[in-house]
Amino acid sequence: MKKVHLLFVISVIWFGTQAQQNGDELNLSNKIPKLVDDNFLITEGYYNWGGSIYRDSKGVYHLFYSRWKKEYRFYGWLTHSEIAHATSTSPDGPWKYLRTELKGHGKGHWDAITAHNPKIKFFDGKFYLYYIATNMGSKDYTEQDLVETSQVGYSHPNWKILRPNQRTGVAVSNSVYGPWERLEHPLIEPSGPITTLTVNPAIDRDNEGKYHLVVKGDKPNEKRFIRNQAVAISDSPLGPFEMQPKPVIDYMDTEDMSIWYDVKRKRFYGVFHAHTYIGLITSSDGTNWGKAKYGTVTTKRLKLEDGSMLEPERMERPFVHVENGQPKILLVTAKFKNDSYTVCIPLKK
Repeated sequence: MKKVHLLFVISVIWFGTQAQQNGDELNLSNKIPKLVDDNFLITEGYYNWGGSIYRDSKGVYHLFYSRWKKEYRFYGWLTHSEIAHATSTSPDGPWKYLRTELKGHGKGHWDAITAHNPKIKFFDGKFYLYYIATNMGSKDYTEQDLVETSQVGYSHPNWKILRPNQRTGVAVSNSVYGPWERLEHPLIEPSGPITTLTVNPAIDRDNEGKYHLVVKGDKPNEKRFIRNQAVAISDSPLGPFEMQPKPVIDYMDTEDMSIWYDVKRKRFYGVFHAHTYIGLITSSDGTNWGKAKYGTVTTKRLKLEDGSMLEPERMERPFVHVENGQPKILLVTAKFKNDSYTVCIPLKK
């Protein structure tokens, strides 16, 4: 009887493990094709950065992405970025710039300076444009001060004010074309698993109607430059969000989470960038996250149609666009020499 009981217990554990694994069989790494020119969104005179996609009822695709003029140099993302809007009849391009939707709000606001790293979401008839921004606190400044900061970069004294003042916020509209009404306060402050700042939002709703917001901040009690990912939960896409004590990722330095709820598999997935690859994590409840079964989506190399390989200096800001429950497009940003561009990678069925 003891042997029978032991076999029963082993069988229960095995089947439970298999069920967990079978719920996490998503593999994006075998869906990445060779890329063509239309897959690259390049804008003359601008650095393009990141992006997220929404498909409207007429089949038009809307890309919201960051951009800033090259005259501010690459570090201008912290001082002069704006959120642009482009459209296409195909999610893998080509894209046509429509207009700029958000810029820095001006002095006296939490989002006075810059508007960056957008995520466009549609919940219950309204559009939510999540983004990050910063301010100079109580210090007065001129436009020339911001330009000087962008020219110098990390070592400029203003950088030590602008970086820790970065927060995540949201603007709301009844139309994907705007106008956008901004919340007059950030969505969440750093606490729990993160300190210093709350940036690079990723959000989706689970099957119980709860909104899970992932943000990045610095790792507490850490002397090295390590960033953590944290999750906060709310009953509304506008908050208030309650920070969860358990980090999403704290075992390595990562950035740029994008998440979605997989209705078929009944679990969240999240893509992120680490130093050498684009990764995938998953969670069955949106709070307890771990490495996905197929945890490496791609190394930071892009296959081109002519058979060559593009190896950008930086490849970041991953985002997965989902249609009919299936991942359709992987967006990344690539920086190569004095260009940066949004890359729309169509995922094979």
